[in-house]
Amino acid sequence: MSVPTIRLTPLSTGGTGVPLLLGPSLGTRVARVWDPVLPSLAEHPVFGWDLPGHGVSPATSTPFSVDEIAQGVLAAADDAGLSRVAAAGVSLGGVVSLALALRAPDRVTSVTLVCSLPKIGTPEAWVERAAQVRASGTPSLVQGSASRWFAPGFIETSPTLSSPLLTDLMDVDDESYALCVEALAATDLRPRVRDLEVPFTLIAGALDGVIPLDDAEAAVASARSGALHVLPGTAHLASVEKPAEVAAILREVAG
Repeated sequence: MSVPTIRLTPLSTGGTGVPLLLGPSLGTRVARVWDPVLPSLAEHPVFGWDLPGHGVSPATSTPFSVDEIAQGVLAAADDAGLSRVAAAGVSLGGVVSLALALRAPDRVTSVTLVCSLPKIGTPEAWVERAAQVRASGTPSLVQGSASRWFAPGFIETSPTLSSPLLTDLMDVDDESYALCVEALAATDLRPRVRDLEVPFTLIAGALDGVIPLDDAEAAVASARSGALHVLPGTAHLASVEKPAEVAAILREVAG
C-alpha cells in the first residue's frame, strides 16, 4: 500500500469565506461533477481534487487505502497553501473527506458527505465491480452507472450535463478505478463518526439506490453534531441534479 499522488484544481478563486475542498464520485472528474454548483458558491474559494487515474490525478498500479487517498489530498492541500478547509465529497469523495477530517481535525472545519456514507455497499459487490473493470474496462460500466447516477428522465431532459459525465467514465484508467473500488471494499468508518469534533452533514438523494436512507439516518445519529438533508427526485449525483440545493447546504455548513 502507498499514498497515491492526488492533484488539486482551483475551481473558483473568488470569495473570502472558508475555502471549500471538494471531492468527486468514483468514475467522475471533480471539475465536471461539481461544476453546476460553483455559480452558487461565489463567496468561497473552491478547490477540487481528483481520484487516482481520474481527471488530473495520475494513474497508479499500486494498491492504496481510503485513508491513503486522504493523505494524498492533504499533501495536495499543503502544496496549495490550504491550512483550513470545509471538506465535502460525492460518494467515494465523501468517504475520503470523512477520512481527511478524522486524520487532520485541526485542518477541517466541517465535513459534508453528498450521496455517501461512512461505509458504502458490500465488499463482495465491490470485488465483483473491480473484476468487471479489469476484464472489460470502464466503458462496460456506462449503462449501469447511468441508471445509478441519475433519476429517471434526467438524462433525457439534461443531456448536456449527463452525457459528458458518462463520457468521462470511459476515460478513467481501468486499474486505478479497480484499486479505488478495492479501497472502498476495505473501508468502514462507521465506528469513527462519533470521534468527529466538527459538524457532520449528509446530503442524500431520495431516489439514490446506492445510499439507503436508513443507513444515512444511522450515520448522522452517531455523530456529535450531525444533520441529514434528503433531496426529493434525486439519485446518486446530487451535485449535478440539484446543484442549487447542494450549494445552499454547503454555504450554511461552511459559514
